[in-house]
Amino acid sequence: MCKIKINATVFLIILQIFLVAAADFEETCESDQRMEEQCLNQTYKVVKPLLDHLNQVKNELKESEIEEKKLKELNVKIHEKSMREAALLDEYKNKVMKGEIDLQSCQIKVDKLESEINSLQNIILKLKGELSDKSTNLENCELQFKNLNSTIIENIQNNTKYQKTLELNLEKSKSKLIKQDKDIQLCQSEIDTLNRTSENIREQQKKIELQFKDSQTKLLDKVKENQQCRAEVDTLNKSLPNTIIPSSCSPFGDYPGVHEIRVSGVGFFDVLCDSQLAGPGWIVIQQRVGGKENFNRDWATYRKGFGSYNSDFFLGLDKMHRITSLQRSELYIHLVAVNGTVYFARYDDFKISNEDNGYKLSLGKFKGNVNDAMRYVDNMKFSTFDRDNDNYKNNCAEYYKSGWWYNACFYCNLNKEYLIHQTIDLKEIKMLVRPKQ
Repeated sequence: MCKIKINATVFLIILQIFLVAAADFEETCESDQRMEEQCLNQTYKVVKPLLDHLNQVKNELKESEIEEKKLKELNVKIHEKSMREAALLDEYKNKVMKGEIDLQSCQIKVDKLESEINSLQNIILKLKGELSDKSTNLENCELQFKNLNSTIIENIQNNTKYQKTLELNLEKSKSKLIKQDKDIQLCQSEIDTLNRTSENIREQQKKIELQFKDSQTKLLDKVKENQQCRAEVDTLNKSLPNTIIPSSCSPFGDYPGVHEIRVSGVGFFDVLCDSQLAGPGWIVIQQRVGGKENFNRDWATYRKGFGSYNSDFFLGLDKMHRITSLQRSELYIHLVAVNGTVYFARYDDFKISNEDNGYKLSLGKFKGNVNDAMRYVDNMKFSTFDRDNDNYKNNCAEYYKSGWWYNACFYCNLNKEYLIHQTIDLKEIKMLVRPKQ
């Protein structure tokens, strides 16, 4: 196509030259008519090649148009074919992707089957080993059977020697059996007598059970009367002068619950006694049993105590100091995890100092089935958000939202906002104290 355009341009240039030359020839011919024939011949010689070339160019233009039309048709066909091939290619791609997914699924199944085959091979090897052991045992049994068979044969031979003796003894036994039959008849009569006696005993047992139930009911009534009597005694003790009131839960023994005690420097106050967790005589000084009591309290509140004996409470630092100052005391910590596991920690010399010394903690020797996490705060003063006595640069009580004996800060905080002891999630906590036995 480019070639045709170039030839047309050349043709136009040559035609322009020809026209200029023709004009020159025309002027020459006009000045000299005798040269007319020569001029015409010259013109024909110049124009004829140009006309031939022009015809050739026209033919080439027609051919190029035909070829261009064919080329366009061919491009349309190529485009349609490419579209069809693209659609087929997309279809093949989808099939390939589906095949890859199916191949992955088959691979997973193959892996699973290989795993099962490996398991079966291990089972077969194990069974082969067991079969080998059993075959060995079978050979041993056959050998033992042969030995036993020979032993039995010998015993049969020996038994024949004693058969006659046994026959004689059998005769003697028959006579004895006749005598025993008579004895059995006598025993049967005695058994009948015993059966009648047992019937009488069962009737008496029923009567005794009824009497026991009646006695149990009366005992419960007595217990209620005793409780009422004890309440009246407590009331009288309060009203009578110079009455001796216990200073711990020890005198109450196996009678848990709320009791009144009197401690020097504090006077009369109620405490919760416990005799089930670690024996009798324990005073509960701190308790968390799943309630919502706020342990983020100020110094004055922790000194006095807060909470309810039926739920969460803290007895009070001043009371703890007075109780542990009377005599040597021991501390028992009862912990119940969320999964039901029970932990305990026990210290044999528990003391709380006075307020001037910051209610400093002293523990003594440890015993328990949990880590001695309280040891980190031994000999530390008590801290609250308004009284910082810890060894940390900031106030631990303010950060952990609870009063406690902090160091920097703690490994165990039983007053913490969330019940946790080291890595143990807890649902119940109790701290108990009693005089060292």
